[in-house]
Amino acid sequence: MKGNFEFRTRKSNRSLWVIECIDPNCSWRLRASKIVPESTKFVIRKYVGVHCCLLLNRNANHHQATYVVIGEQVAPQYVGVEKGPGPKGVQTFAHTKLGAQISYYKAWRGRKHAHTLIRGSPEQSFHILPSYFHMLEKLNPGTVTRIEVDGESKFKYLFLAFGVAIRGFRYMRKVVGIDGTFLKGQYRGVLLVATAQDGNGQCYPLAWGIVDSENEDAWTWFLTQLKEVIGDTDELALISDRAPSIKKAISTVFEKAHHGACAWHVAQNIKNKFKCADIMGSYWSAVNAYRCEDFAGYMTEISHRYLRVAEYLENEVGFEKWSRCHYPGLRYNIMTTNMVESLNSMLVNARDFPYVALLDIIREKMSKWWNDRRIIAMAITAPLTPSRESEFRPRFAQSNGRHTLQLNPVTYHVKGGELEGVVDIFNKTCTCKEFDIDKLPCVHAIAAAHHAQVSVYNLVSPYYTKEYYVLAYGETIYPVGSQSQ
Repeated sequence: MKGNFEFRTRKSNRSLWVIECIDPNCSWRLRASKIVPESTKFVIRKYVGVHCCLLLNRNANHHQATYVVIGEQVAPQYVGVEKGPGPKGVQTFAHTKLGAQISYYKAWRGRKHAHTLIRGSPEQSFHILPSYFHMLEKLNPGTVTRIEVDGESKFKYLFLAFGVAIRGFRYMRKVVGIDGTFLKGQYRGVLLVATAQDGNGQCYPLAWGIVDSENEDAWTWFLTQLKEVIGDTDELALISDRAPSIKKAISTVFEKAHHGACAWHVAQNIKNKFKCADIMGSYWSAVNAYRCEDFAGYMTEISHRYLRVAEYLENEVGFEKWSRCHYPGLRYNIMTTNMVESLNSMLVNARDFPYVALLDIIREKMSKWWNDRRIIAMAITAPLTPSRESEFRPRFAQSNGRHTLQLNPVTYHVKGGELEGVVDIFNKTCTCKEFDIDKLPCVHAIAAAHHAQVSVYNLVSPYYTKEYYVLAYGETIYPVGSQSQ
């Protein structure tokens, strides 16, 4: 093929294969037969490897360069990677490595065939899914898997939560972002994900699901499985976009948890519905305001300029859904579902994979994250995670020079700066509300701790500490191995 010589089959049956050059005057030929009659393997018995035909017989559009042959040759380039060469890359490969000029369509089919060889077909994926889940559970204790089928025993939904993530959730703030992204494979579907955020501000995936679409039934099924692994408490916050199917499903499944809206999605709705991007500064100030007095001031700015936007935020969305100070539960500084969006973007090249191949990419990435973050966590020398330590240190400098007056054994009045605060170091609160909501000492709390000769790190939520960071990634996610294994 590399020399652009074509061949024709002279004889082919179950025990013999004979091919020769397409030019009858050429001596090039190959004869192969079975090693033994009952074998499936052939051995070359005779080979004349020199062409003596005219160069005019060479054909770059090689007849034997089928999409199957192209796929088999290019398949190794898709091993261990998510993307690999596209159709144009396959065309280049065929030209440089095989000496064949192929069409874009043949390259596309060759690429698709290579994907099937490496990742299996969608039909094979459905067939091995129960076995794959069984091995995940066996090798990763505590892992929860579910497969839901319809009345005809055809695939409907799946759910996967790794045991290490379920156990590690105890070291996470109880804020879970949920969202879905469309899949692009032959059978389409939607990938659902629920993720927390670790003390270093990184995604901590808790559960994955594949459903037919983002409808109420699918979300209700997924959230029911999620509830079994993370529970339902007053401390739990679920953050999502404002899709009616998600809102209804959350209210159906979770009785105690609080539901919050992603502030970024609310902002997009405002821009699309009211065409007023110029008030986004006031909107985000309102979102992030810790005190209701400050929030009211930003809302006044919005209502003076766009009354309909203010009414929409108050009456249709509800202050308690998107604003930090009005949220009835505890969502810390997590005001958006960006942590979920980053997971979706991470899988953009794998969304057309068969389901098992997609799930194994997820497993592989999570395995790497757990290992990499464990190494980072073990190397930390400060009491807090790196991101929290970098956020915390400037507050020390800002707390210098504050005048602190002790009011009783646990309460301090801190003056200085733009805002004064009254700190309760026992209940870990401050009238500025930053300490209350973020669970990370504000400048007032740091000043009060210095005055009380108390270690300021004792006032930090354990979720931000090195100890919890190490424990969160202390275990390992193991691979399933090949089908033969």
